[in-house]
Amino acid sequence: MARMHTRRRGSSGSDRPAADEAPEWSDVDVEAIEARVVELAEEGLAPSQIGMRLRDEGVDGTPVPDIKLATGQKLTEILDEHDAGLELPEDLYNLLERAVRVREHLEENPTDHSNRRALQNTESKVRRLVNYYRGDALPEDFVYSYETAKELL
Repeated sequence: MARMHTRRRGSSGSDRPAADEAPEWSDVDVEAIEARVVELAEEGLAPSQIGMRLRDEGVDGTPVPDIKLATGQKLTEILDEHDAGLELPEDLYNLLERAVRVREHLEENPTDHSNRRALQNTESKVRRLVNYYRGDALPEDFVYSYETAKELL
């Protein structure tokens, strides 16, 4: 499949091995994993950062290779259950942050045409994600603009 804003094709990556249950060497209690997830979320980490931290450091020294296999729930479901989730989905938040950063750069450097194009591409992706999340994670009347993005961040 081709990339969204270029004519090139993406490079293929490796697939995760198919598994139905957590490995035997990762014998961590479900409540301990959930408590560690909530603790890391309260520190201000995003869900992807929490997953990497649990993979690398683990819970009580035992790594957690896959949170969903170990607990039966996705990481974002655990965060929503404990009211520790983000107010915006992580992918939309990252794109909003990038759009604000690029627009502020363009205010200082108005002749930077390559970043003007990058801003157009980023805002296009933001509008697509807003349409996708509207009604579920976003209110029905949410419309993207630079001012609303700056307020949300």
